Amino acid sequence: IQERQMTTVPDDNIHCVSVEGTFDDCQDIVKASFANQEFRDRVKLGAVNSINWCRVLAQTTYYFWSYFRVTDAEKDVKEVNFSVPTGNFGDILAGYYSKRMGLPVGDLIVATNENDILHRFFTQGEYHREDIQATISPSMDICVSSNFERYLFHLAGDDSTTLANWMSAFESTGKLTISGKMLDKARADFKSARADTDATLKIIKRYNSDHEYMLCPHSAVGVDAVHQLNTANSATVCLATAHFAKFGDACSMAVDPLPTLPKQLSKLWKMQIRSSNCPNDAAVVQAFMEKRIEERIAKHAARDEKKKVLKNVVLVSAAVGALAMAVSALRRR
Repeated sequence: IQERQMTTVPDDNIHCVSVEGTFDDCQDIVKASFANQEFRDRVKLGAVNSINWCRVLAQTTYYFWSYFRVTDAEKDVKEVNFSVPTGNFGDILAGYYSKRMGLPVGDLIVATNENDILHRFFTQGEYHREDIQATISPSMDICVSSNFERYLFHLAGDDSTTLANWMSAFESTGKLTISGKMLDKARADFKSARADTDATLKIIKRYNSDHEYMLCPHSAVGVDAVHQLNTANSATVCLATAHFAKFGDACSMAVDPLPTLPKQLSKLWKMQIRSSNCPNDAAVVQAFMEKRIEERIAKHAARDEKKKVLKNVVLVSAAVGALAMAVSALRRR
């Protein structure tokens, strides 16, 4: 469903690219494209995911809005906890900044699936790269979280030199390890929990049975985390990520038959898929982008030229018509 939502967009300025690799591979291509200043400026490259700071800034509104809704309903609650299913560390980073801005936030819970590099960091101080495991919560199947570097800057005391040394070592060894007071500080900023596939399916089934609420696999990871940490109460918000229908195959492993799916989604199966395959190569993807841009510019130029010709034809026709009317009027005199 999620793939079809992206690949059935009919607009001629939208192009879906399927890369032979993982999320991390795709993200590396995007980052390499931004690092290539000549290419970036030539195509006016921008990002709408959390590589763009504006995305993180916009997500802070989730925390403020939900804080006020909780405290409106629960007058005794002074601080609100948030559990966030995360892979790229963007949404929960927005929670961290909200707390630093003064929002009364209690625990910020990093909830991961089997790809648990963030959980291992906050529990053991080990940010060590491992192979990505394919799970039923694919949007969290990430090894290197691009936004985590932003948090590490603050953990390092806003010291860019320390951060640069950390990231350089991580790039060369695949490992970043902290301990002592530094780890204590990280644990004070975030709690974490890991929910594997079995735990995720159990919590989906439990919430459907007990509350008649279907969780998507990603949301279920966040919900399972609060139960692990004994913070499932009226002062805790679990940030949900998607409607369960987007991950019907996974959810049906826990609940069968599934509740009625939204009728709107059935239209996706009748729409044409538009997608292009590219190898895991930044240069190839960049060339693909430039070709599509050139084609669109040429198409619009041809369209504009056609409009110009049509406009001239209309003007000439109008002028001829006016002249004919004038001649006819003179003859009548």
